[in-house]
Amino acid sequence: MRTSLSFNLNKIALIRNSRNTQIPSVIEAAQTAISAGANGITVHPRPDMRHIRPEDVYELSELLGREQYQHIELNIEGNPYAGPHRNGFPGFIELVGQAAPEQCTLVPDTTTQLTSDHGWDLATNHDRLFPIVHRLQERNIRVSLFIDPKEEQVEMASKLGTDRVEFFTGPYASYYATAERIKILNTFSRAAEFANFLTIGVNAGHDLNLENLAEFCKAVTPIHEVSIGHAIIVDALWLGLEETIKRYLRILDHLAPA
Repeated sequence: MRTSLSFNLNKIALIRNSRNTQIPSVIEAAQTAISAGANGITVHPRPDMRHIRPEDVYELSELLGREQYQHIELNIEGNPYAGPHRNGFPGFIELVGQAAPEQCTLVPDTTTQLTSDHGWDLATNHDRLFPIVHRLQERNIRVSLFIDPKEEQVEMASKLGTDRVEFFTGPYASYYATAERIKILNTFSRAAEFANFLTIGVNAGHDLNLENLAEFCKAVTPIHEVSIGHAIIVDALWLGLEETIKRYLRILDHLAPA
């Protein structure tokens, strides 16, 4: 199985929102990434609308619903507890229901967080998440839960009936330049094997980049999808977006079974 690349557009929207313009275009960035070979598009709309806005989500849903993009998946990630706000944010679950993505990744981030930095405590959140997971699945939306690579969290995810989990890879990236990363990789590997045993698909994301991606995907198998945004934009400053996407894809292609 070849690992898919989903391009996170949040940073594109953040740059656009720093000025009162439509440049850079979220839609154009998505089209460029898809033309370069990206398998999916990820957005993480937050209630403060600091980057991705509801209208971006609707436009991307319309774009990827076109016949020529039927092979491209839309992944919407965010906190399912986020309700409607006076600024026009309709509430996360309402937004997902209207956009009908192929995948929804539920993330336990707070309104004030700069970025996602931990996974769910599924034991504490089980009763509240259970109906949300199944409501989304009833709408033919694949559900992924953002978790730390702990076997007890994987087991709780299985009890919730989720389709996939997304491992928070921040600790691996933080320790990549040290020997500690081997121990961390082993933790990820065991969690992925356990998820596979429980027939849960595994995604991964957070601070994966051109330097550390290959080692991670080689050591932790199987990985269905990696979601990458910040690193792609940083690399694109020097390489260009199309070339950057192609470089990430070459890594994933090289690791794919013959």
